[in-house]
Amino acid sequence: MMMMKVKRRRMKRTRLVLIMALAFALCALLAGCGGGGSDGPAADEQAEEEAVNEEEMGTMTDNPVIEITMENGGTIDIELDPAAAPISVANFLKLVDEEFYDGLTFHRIIDGFMIQGGDPDGTGTGGSDEEIAGEFEQNGWNNPISHKRGVISMARSNDPNSASSQFFITNTDSEFLDGGYAAFGRVLSGMDVVDEISAVDTDAGDRPLEPVVMKTIRRK
Repeated sequence: MMMMKVKRRRMKRTRLVLIMALAFALCALLAGCGGGGSDGPAADEQAEEEAVNEEEMGTMTDNPVIEITMENGGTIDIELDPAAAPISVANFLKLVDEEFYDGLTFHRIIDGFMIQGGDPDGTGTGGSDEEIAGEFEQNGWNNPISHKRGVISMARSNDPNSASSQFFITNTDSEFLDGGYAAFGRVLSGMDVVDEISAVDTDAGDRPLEPVVMKTIRRK
């Protein structure tokens, strides 16, 4: 009777050992083939490739940034938005690359509204050799940029397709312009310089008493 009990105990222990061994083997198999995809050289290469792809996509979608350097040394950095106004941005960058704006002035300044520049004649009536289509709702273009403080937009005459080289930067929220003017970017830094320009003394025609000169406009 005693021998039978001993044999049964040994059989139970043997089964327990076999079950534990099978369990450990199954865990090892799952660890080697399962979803822990971050281990091993192949996974590292995949992660590195994904990071490179993300970086390239970021570079592809980066908007151009320009820097206005004033004669007194102040700078205004502006991010342009070609998705909102591709014609206006292309025209502006073309003039920037031609150094068209160097030495021109902000000829019209209204504190509590905007500063306007880019006229080679300095009178408010001049422009470059080209006029461009107005990218705004009243002219059949869906432009999503609202004329909030710090937005850059194209100046024009009554003709919706008369914008050329003149632009303005709003120094306060001016949403009443939405739908009627082609906004094409936003100030990233230098609103203190915009405010400083906005505060200069002007005559009855909003013309500054002393010239407010843009030394250069360049891409960053």
